[in-house]
Amino acid sequence: MSLDTLPRAARTHRRDHPPGRRWRSKMDVKAMPYALVSPYFLLFAAFGLFPLAFTLYYSLYDYDLAGTTEWAGLGNYTALLADDDFWRAVANTVGMFLLATVPQMLLALFLANALNKRFRFRLAIRMSVLLPLVTSVVAVAVVFTQLYARDWGLVNWILGGLGIDNTNWRAERLPSWIAIATMVDWRWTGYNAIIFLAGMQTIPRDLYEAAAIDGASRRRQFWQITLPMLRPTMIFVVLNSTIGGLTLFSEPTTFYNGNVDGGSQGQFQTVAMFIVKQGFREFDYGYAAAAAWLLFLLILIGAAINFLFVRRIGGTK
Repeated sequence: MSLDTLPRAARTHRRDHPPGRRWRSKMDVKAMPYALVSPYFLLFAAFGLFPLAFTLYYSLYDYDLAGTTEWAGLGNYTALLADDDFWRAVANTVGMFLLATVPQMLLALFLANALNKRFRFRLAIRMSVLLPLVTSVVAVAVVFTQLYARDWGLVNWILGGLGIDNTNWRAERLPSWIAIATMVDWRWTGYNAIIFLAGMQTIPRDLYEAAAIDGASRRRQFWQITLPMLRPTMIFVVLNSTIGGLTLFSEPTTFYNGNVDGGSQGQFQTVAMFIVKQGFREFDYGYAAAAAWLLFLLILIGAAINFLFVRRIGGTK
């Protein structure tokens, strides 16, 4: 069939869409999505992959403030593994992470379940739980420092009314962990509750209606429907909290007036504080870089453990 015998619309279509234009149209469909997301990957390569590679490179050197570099191989890592200060910082980090994250997840989950119900002014109340997140870390530290003051703090005043002696929250290890954990929970519980709430609102209401018809109580609906269906959201929240908890820096630093020593004996110094101290006070950049990579390994281990734990919720093996 010749071009002249084609219908007019078909001839017009052939003239309006030459092969080169059709090829460009296909390329737009296939390549445009990658072009649209490419800024993220370019930024990640510049501010994520490059710093990782740069840190790994200098963790193999003795690198100081004067700019002198000397090949050390795995010397920085072996020295860290024998450093009591580093392992104390690891223990502090894991301890505060557990004290902060476990109550935080439980509180956020039950708070989200309460916010998921129908009540008056629910939009305003849902927004109000994010107020601690937008509060300055310094302001939070000032308030909690006053609350946990040894001689005239509100917490010690309440404990004194219960017959408990005053506690020096900065000088002792476990009390300082508890104080810092409450700071973390106060700031981040509402944020995680909103994420849980968003996940709960994606659960079909038909499941709850069918369960109610079958006679299931609200408590049973929560355990049998809400928790299993919320598993993907829980995985995200737990992994995000693991990263934030194991890189804890702002709260313990401001709790000690901006000092990265973590107390007189390092009783609440985290690994992130240890890295900053080694890099910007001791000016041992290679040692700090090696500590950063060991922290990265710690985060991977913690994230893997939490991921496997959360996957078992609801019967997943």
